[in-house]
Amino acid sequence: MVLETASDALASRPRLAELLALLRPGDTLVVWRLDRLGRNLAHLVQTVTTLGEREVGFVSLTEAIDTTTPAGRLLFGIMASLAQFERDLIQERTMAGLAAARARGKVGGRPPIMTTEKLAVARRMLDEGKPKAVIAKTIGVSRPTLYAHLAASLALSNSHEDARDASMCA
Repeated sequence: MVLETASDALASRPRLAELLALLRPGDTLVVWRLDRLGRNLAHLVQTVTTLGEREVGFVSLTEAIDTTTPAGRLLFGIMASLAQFERDLIQERTMAGLAAARARGKVGGRPPIMTTEKLAVARRMLDEGKPKAVIAKTIGVSRPTLYAHLAASLALSNSHEDARDASMCA
């Protein structure tokens, strides 16, 4: 008997992982309730499927599910199908919501921390010989962010100059 004291919501449940590693083909894992094994339905289905692949049975006492019997496997298969259906619906609704937001002109994600104004100040300070660490602190960005945007703006300005030079030569 193994008593798990970690919360079901935790991704890491060391006692459960230890128990699952000890199970051998022909063994049966017995739980009091389904929610004792999985954090959510998808996790439960994944765990029981893995047990089945390892030829380990699964029994839930409260729900009277026994995957060592044909009826128990059928019932669990139906639950697995419902879990997949639920995941697909969530994904579909999420994609529809994102598309509707884009249609209304909404842009997802974090707003960029580096603005064109901040970049202009950074270039001016760089031209004045200020250290990049001081520039980054002054405009309120990290040094890696400053380096990335300076490099990108330099590459962009170089590509514009190359295009202009090519058009003059033609």
